[in-house]
Amino acid sequence: MTIKFSPPDITQAGIDEVADALRSGWITTGPKTKLFEKQIAEYCGTEKAVCLNSATAGLELVLRILGVKEGDEVITSAYTYTASASVINHVGAKIVLCDLAENGYEMDYDKLENLITEKTKVIIPVDIGGVICDYDRLIEIVESKKPLFKPSNVLQETYGRIILLADAAHSFGAVRKGVKSGNIADFTSFSFHAVKNLTTAEGGAVTWRKKEGVDGDDLYRQFMLWSLHGQSKDALAKTKIGAWEYDICLLGQKCNMTDVMASIGIAQLKRYDGMLKRRKEIFNRYKSELASCGIDFISQYGEDFSGSGHLCLTRVDGVDENGRNAIITAMAQDGVATNVHYKPLPMHTAYKALGFDIKDFPNAYKQYQNEITLPLHTLLTDEETEFVVNSYKKALETVK
Repeated sequence: MTIKFSPPDITQAGIDEVADALRSGWITTGPKTKLFEKQIAEYCGTEKAVCLNSATAGLELVLRILGVKEGDEVITSAYTYTASASVINHVGAKIVLCDLAENGYEMDYDKLENLITEKTKVIIPVDIGGVICDYDRLIEIVESKKPLFKPSNVLQETYGRIILLADAAHSFGAVRKGVKSGNIADFTSFSFHAVKNLTTAEGGAVTWRKKEGVDGDDLYRQFMLWSLHGQSKDALAKTKIGAWEYDICLLGQKCNMTDVMASIGIAQLKRYDGMLKRRKEIFNRYKSELASCGIDFISQYGEDFSGSGHLCLTRVDGVDENGRNAIITAMAQDGVATNVHYKPLPMHTAYKALGFDIKDFPNAYKQYQNEITLPLHTLLTDEETEFVVNSYKKALETVK
């Protein structure tokens, strides 16, 4: 039996939706993208959403619209994919990494508080695995640090404190205290990459909480400008009679979503709640059947929160990197694909070159050294799930 790690779950309805876009003549940004934006906003409970070609683009455009620049600092987790941090470098700001709390996947909030300086403009918490971070604590921190905050543009001044930008690449559909991801942080960036719960092949979206003094329509226009070379009209607007002329208002980027991509997302969103339910069933089955094996699981579901079930992060007690890798190899020989989330950023060449040292992030290293991510997706059958469980149990015997 061969178990893939995270194949896309595409149905005939999705294929039909894409075919409809191809037949319509609109294959770049057009009516389906605008519809998908509306549906995302409704799903998250926000006023608006902006669709882009990736969550990375979303993170970077938020930083640019906020006016983050050289001389500023932005804090994010040391335990994440590079996109959470590289965008900080892209806008010229300084990357500040925070270690994890002991035996957890969220940043150590006490350490985070101590990393804040007068130069800190934004914090990028990471909803790893699809579990929303502790925003009550994060709000408490940024409110307490208000006296240090020095706004450098009108939008920053409106917020009057460090801005919280959620890297929610994993958490579309997750809920905390009755509020969905996308409407908790000040800004939120989602990913719809091929391996994500809801996919558009490549793609992402940005949402934001309604804020007094912040014009949502104006924010949307800024995202449109930044995502299409700073051009004042998109292709759809230019189709109106006599409306060929446009202006270049700023030197923007090219990261818009296409109608072909949006079509896949529209079809997926119709069945998304059912997909989340199936992920929960598989996760809970893994957890119950492996509970007696010395395996620690990320906490995806609780009394006042529900993750998106994006990743099944596990840790094997008493095992180091070599033992972890031996388990992964043994499962691969069984035909089960697994993964590791994540190799901490300070262990990568590009971040070492910036002066980061994994010795300064002991909790991140501890989480990494014995972490194994099990396949968790909606194409898994009950039989395949049982096969993964048995393969994991068998592989554990090789390191005991």
